[in-house]
Amino acid sequence: MNATPTILVVEDDVHIAQVLTFMLERQGYRVIYAGDGRAAVQHIVSSPLPDLILLDVMLPFVDGFEVLGLIRAREGWESVPVLMLTAKNGEQDTVRALDAGANDFIIKPFQPLELLARLRRYLDQPA
Repeated sequence: MNATPTILVVEDDVHIAQVLTFMLERQGYRVIYAGDGRAAVQHIVSSPLPDLILLDVMLPFVDGFEVLGLIRAREGWESVPVLMLTAKNGEQDTVRALDAGANDFIIKPFQPLELLARLRRYLDQPA
C-alpha cells in the first residue's frame, strides 16, 4: 500500500477550504492548504509533488488558470491530476479548464460524495 496520498487544496474561501480539509482528512488524505494563487505558486516551485491538486479558478493575485499553466509547464508536475473548482458553471469555463490541462472540473457548491468519488478516480489508480 502506498503512503497516505497528499492533496494540495488551493482555495481562497476559508469556509470552503475548512470543509474540504475536514472532508479529505476524514477519508485519510493528507491536506496541504494554499489560500491564494501566490501561495500556490510558492508551493509549486518549492515543495514536493502532491498526489492531486484541488484548484479554485477565482483566486487573489494569481488565478487558477495561471496556476494550472505553471503546474503543466513545470517538470515533474505535468502528470499530477488537477481538479478545478469554480462557482462559474458556464460551458466556456469548463472547456477552458479542460483545454488548459485540468483533469476534471467541479462546480461549487459541490456535493461531497461526488467530489470524493472524482478524487478516487485519480488517487486509487496504481502508479
